[in-house]
Amino acid sequence: MTKLITWNVNGIRAVIKKDFLSWLDEEQPDILAIQETKAHPEQLTDEILKPKGYKTFWMSAEKKGYSGVALLTKKEPLSVQPLGVDEFDSEGRVLIAEYENFFLINGYFPNSQEAGKRLDYKLRYCNEILRKSNEYKRDGKCVIICGDLNIAHKPIDLANPKRNEGNPGYLPEERAWMDSFVSEGYVDAFRMFNQEPEQYTWWSYRFQARANNIGWRIDYFCINEEFSHYIQDATILNSVMGSDHCPVRITIK
Repeated sequence: MTKLITWNVNGIRAVIKKDFLSWLDEEQPDILAIQETKAHPEQLTDEILKPKGYKTFWMSAEKKGYSGVALLTKKEPLSVQPLGVDEFDSEGRVLIAEYENFFLINGYFPNSQEAGKRLDYKLRYCNEILRKSNEYKRDGKCVIICGDLNIAHKPIDLANPKRNEGNPGYLPEERAWMDSFVSEGYVDAFRMFNQEPEQYTWWSYRFQARANNIGWRIDYFCINEEFSHYIQDATILNSVMGSDHCPVRITIK
């Protein structure tokens, strides 16, 4: 069995001060995909660059203190690469790791922002992720896409769907893209095992949203349906603190 976790840490330097390394040592994922690192490797210490038992890979934004993804992995991948599209790589939004039995795409999807200010950028990004996933899928590969998608797909995936219909993360265009993504043959791993409401991965820091569980499910593991039987379970680790997001875990065989 292989344990994979995705987590938007909302600043790796901040979360390290909140027992991140103790959590990592206790949880022991085989692969940890993190988003919104907000750091360049030269700004980090060896305790996170070289945690015991892990190789680490970093993709940082050109802009300091912004975006960024990273991969902590016990088994060294065959290869690790960015998406290969400058407008997304310059913001440190993707790392793609090739393992013997699957490709892992770790993505920090853009926020479409108020009034859809960056919606076009986000949809270009989404379509590029889909294009890359389909490329691997056509070659008969297992493709796992994980990360902060910044999209709540269905009304069940956020506490106040009606109130948020015009807000970033729940725009009609974003939900339509998720529909098209699923129709292309990808499965939302969490919903394979849990159809219950009030299952969220992000909460605003305002209005005691987390304490009252007024949240959104915007962090995902997805897999091409031909290989969905590989997934043994999927769990939202909503008791793990340290960020405004919580981790999501899957186990694959």
